[in-house]
Amino acid sequence: MGVLQGFKDVPRVVWLLAAGVFVNAVVSCTFVFVFVYLTGPRGLGTAQAGLIVGIGGVGLVAGNFTGGWYGDRFGHRKVLLTASALGGAVLVTLPALSTGLLTLALPLAQYAAGVVRAAQSALVAVTVPEGSRRQAFAVTRCLSNGGFTIGTPLGALVATALSYDWLFVAEGIGTLFFALWTARAVPAAAAPLTRRPPGARGAPTPAAPDGGLGRGGLWRELRARPAVLALLGAIVVADVVYRQHYTTFPVFLAEHGLDTRAYGYLIAVNGGVILLLEIPAALALRKRSPLHIVGTGLVLVGGGYAMLALGAGLAPAIAMMLLLTLGEILYKTTATAYVADESPAHMVGRFQSLYAGVSVSGVVLAAPLGGALYAVAPDLLWPLCAVLGAGAGAAVLVAGARVARRPARPAHETGSPTAAVAG
Repeated sequence: MGVLQGFKDVPRVVWLLAAGVFVNAVVSCTFVFVFVYLTGPRGLGTAQAGLIVGIGGVGLVAGNFTGGWYGDRFGHRKVLLTASALGGAVLVTLPALSTGLLTLALPLAQYAAGVVRAAQSALVAVTVPEGSRRQAFAVTRCLSNGGFTIGTPLGALVATALSYDWLFVAEGIGTLFFALWTARAVPAAAAPLTRRPPGARGAPTPAAPDGGLGRGGLWRELRARPAVLALLGAIVVADVVYRQHYTTFPVFLAEHGLDTRAYGYLIAVNGGVILLLEIPAALALRKRSPLHIVGTGLVLVGGGYAMLALGAGLAPAIAMMLLLTLGEILYKTTATAYVADESPAHMVGRFQSLYAGVSVSGVVLAAPLGGALYAVAPDLLWPLCAVLGAGAGAAVLVAGARVARRPARPAHETGSPTAAVAG
């Protein structure tokens, strides 16, 4: 009954939004193949292709950092629709562009994708009341991972049987479909959320009437929430560590006799475990302290890389991927929901953008930092990842212990409650 009640607490609009996320995720796999596309059919050198991909990564991070700010000003639904339409239109036309225009268009598409990600997260945050956000974010993240798990092999089939160009066209059409789906599924305006967790004190905080600008600077609001600052710093470190399994880890496997097929199977383990456990874990742990769950998850991520100290065989690699995935399940959904719960009502989008941005910081930092260390001291990389992951987890656990010792703030100070779905 508790599990069923947990699902009932997720509004219908979130399920509809998550369905659109799933469909879009099935066709959103071009980033996996973009380097091969640039150096293959496009005939670019590795340096030029790497520069374009790197700028695209910066665009993705920048989009995540700014999407919520736009949403606080103009409405998260409007921003999601605008960015999806822009990104989809760019992707559809991308195969026909010259190399010069491609250099501009690809980062623009990545920037739009980052804005969509932040706006989608903020839209869920303002649609779902505190107490149900972990389940809601788990639903959207699980379906997103499910779509990606299905879409990646389909993308490889399309690229080899037809053309890489069709990957961009398909993702563009899927992104445009997501814009249309969101326009139909998410109402342009919704009644402000007034439901509060049992025992909460004070009146609900109304949505800011000025479109989200509100009073008080972002830095002042963050300083009033030191645990959020500690969490954001830990996530930056953890994401650089986490994304080594997309960058240096496959190189490590190849150098020790495990080919691309083995790496693909390990990535499938990651996706399969997430599909099986993401939602049940969110429901089972929804009453537990969020910072303790996040901290434990980050420690597990570090523990995953510690497994590689046991050797370079398939068994340590599987153990590494299982621990990494379990840590990911614990920290990603819970951290997103915690930041939403701690947001002032007039800064939900900005807080979500901050989290979204730091949670993809490894897209820019992981490859150059990990690659440089692996080139000069390969035996040092995995122990350092283990230490950094454990250290990030410990910092969040300490922050959680401090929060637990402090008296609860009045509800009107937490800002975690209510906001209208601006459209």
